[in-house]
Amino acid sequence: MKFNLINRALLKVSGADSEEFLQNQLSNDISKIDNLDIQVNAYCQHQGKIIALFWVIRFEDSFFLSFPSDLVAKVFDRLQMFVIMSDVLIEDVSSQFDQIGLINEKSDSAFSINESLSLEIHSSGVLTKEINDNTDEWTKACIDYKIPEMYLNISEKLVPQMLNLDINEVGVNFSKGCYPGQEVVARLHYLGEAKRRLFSFKSESEMHVGDSLYCVFSKAAKARGNRYKGSGTVVNKVKYNSLFYCLATLDVDLIDSRITLNNEHGPTLTRISNE
Repeated sequence: MKFNLINRALLKVSGADSEEFLQNQLSNDISKIDNLDIQVNAYCQHQGKIIALFWVIRFEDSFFLSFPSDLVAKVFDRLQMFVIMSDVLIEDVSSQFDQIGLINEKSDSAFSINESLSLEIHSSGVLTKEINDNTDEWTKACIDYKIPEMYLNISEKLVPQMLNLDINEVGVNFSKGCYPGQEVVARLHYLGEAKRRLFSFKSESEMHVGDSLYCVFSKAAKARGNRYKGSGTVVNKVKYNSLFYCLATLDVDLIDSRITLNNEHGPTLTRISNE
């Protein structure tokens, strides 16, 4: 099935220094990107908090960065700050291309995300077949495969480990060298342990990106006399059939506890225990 991912922006990064530039800005090893696959990258600020999550694609002599469109102004301006004297051109080409998500469909022109999901990029208006603009099924598939997103209202609030980007180095390469926030991310990897991770949940009640997860049994709550304290954050969500599904961060010591949404009286979230 094909879906028109109309809520994703696309930046084109070109020029003789484009690969070196991205290598110095992003969390993964850009030199390892081939012409077939998508590489997940975190774009962090100096404290290690994620500004944006990019799907990075090598396209001819350039790179495409695909990410939710509500971050495009913030991301463009910040990347542009670091170009300085480099031979790098950053362009917002969102209106020039259509991004088409594929689920369990083969295509020679698609860039692979995983074994089931891939992405095609076409010049706007060239597609002749009708493409589905309802992306709920695509979002549900991303949640099923634990592919997180970063939106404007949660930007700069989470470190890569909270989104499991360090596991198998899917989104963070720990031997590639420096990038903004690298010292903080590496220190947690080598000297600490992530206390909050990404899990999938379902509920009969509506939820929104940025909503908080609460648990009365959390250590923080007990320390505050059983007053509730946020223990996680919803990072992407969808209504699918009659239920709501999401990916959310959660303190790892609470994965088997009762979790409510936004406050102690909020709806219960049920963890989808396929981890």
